[in-house]
Amino acid sequence: MNVIRAEEMGMCFGVRDALKIAQAIRDPALVTIHGELVHNPEVTRRLAEAGFRQAPEGDRDPPAPTPLVLITAHGVSDAERRRLEAAGKGLVDATCPLVRRVHEAAKGLEAEGRHVLLIGQPGHVEVRGVADDLEHCDVIGDVDSVRSYESRRLGIVCQTTMPPDLVDEVCDRIRLLNPRADIRLVDTVCLPTRLRQRAMLELVRRVEAVVVVGGRHSNNTRRLVQLCRQHQTPALHVESAADLEPGWFEGITTVGLTAGTSTLDETIDEVHRALGRIGTTREEEV
Repeated sequence: MNVIRAEEMGMCFGVRDALKIAQAIRDPALVTIHGELVHNPEVTRRLAEAGFRQAPEGDRDPPAPTPLVLITAHGVSDAERRRLEAAGKGLVDATCPLVRRVHEAAKGLEAEGRHVLLIGQPGHVEVRGVADDLEHCDVIGDVDSVRSYESRRLGIVCQTTMPPDLVDEVCDRIRLLNPRADIRLVDTVCLPTRLRQRAMLELVRRVEAVVVVGGRHSNNTRRLVQLCRQHQTPALHVESAADLEPGWFEGITTVGLTAGTSTLDETIDEVHRALGRIGTTREEEV
């Protein structure tokens, strides 16, 4: 079985920088990670083994038991930062700069007197952080969520990992249902997301199926899986080589390999080697 790797895949600079910040901390026992540093279970496990504490991503209200709090790559609202500082916590900031750009763009649009529309996954930690700093905000997860809005001045920003094609569809729908509105879009989909999704579109033209490596809670990884299936190509989402199902590859001679932006290089390589072993075993059986 031939394995073809996507030209752009795996860990982005924002995730690498967040990991470097965590690795540079001398005494992890003094630090609570404010949620998941990145959406990768292997990274989470290693950080716990190093001595970091971790607040549940869905419930970060109880004060951290440590003097320091590490803000994750997904960022938090300014209001949350003030809450943590008021509790006497020192902040170590690992927010991706491209996520910061979404915050700044959203607040800038609101300062212009616009009602902000945030295209993103409802409930996602990045989306919550942006929305919590706005007086009024509608989160739009898909085209069907768009409606006619009372405000005649609208501002649009995007979660960094949203598919560009979906953003375009949602924006077209907003314009259609709000024909008299003054609409300003600040496209905040990040370049790593664009490059990985573009590489996926190239990959599906060359393979019969695709293995996508990344955390189950990783939005950008799930979007890669969805993009693959939208182009009628079977996709298998795995977190590690242990999740591979040899029977899934029956009849497949060429498989693609890609990964989300929080996936470790070594995990990608392990999956690649495992795919090679599956192919070799099948050839021997034949």
